[in-house]
Amino acid sequence: QVQLVESGGGLVQPGGSLRLSCRASGSLFSRWHMGWYRQAPGKQRDMVATISNSNNTRYKEAVKGRFTISRDNDRKMVYLQMNNLKPEDTAVYYCHVEYQEYWGQGTQVTVSS
Repeated sequence: QVQLVESGGGLVQPGGSLRLSCRASGSLFSRWHMGWYRQAPGKQRDMVATISNSNNTRYKEAVKGRFTISRDNDRKMVYLQMNNLKPEDTAVYYCHVEYQEYWGQGTQVTVSS
């Protein structure tokens, strides 16, 4: 019943920036812990960043200092600001409700010159 819809992916050059958005359904959004995950071809899905209902954040070591996760409870939105993108950031990025089995459909991020 919970739906998550990502947007904002695309093709960027190394060093560029993208802002991913996740729109969530569900009246309990403000209580959820949310996360962004990514999966590159032939690889496992990895946690990129998480944000709790009290705005505590955690990041994959490889993206620290470059990515920022945030949320807007009034709009039921989660964002991932990605700066100084690198080719190794290329993946499908997924929005996720922590501690639940709710996933978005994914949005493609490609970093290439």
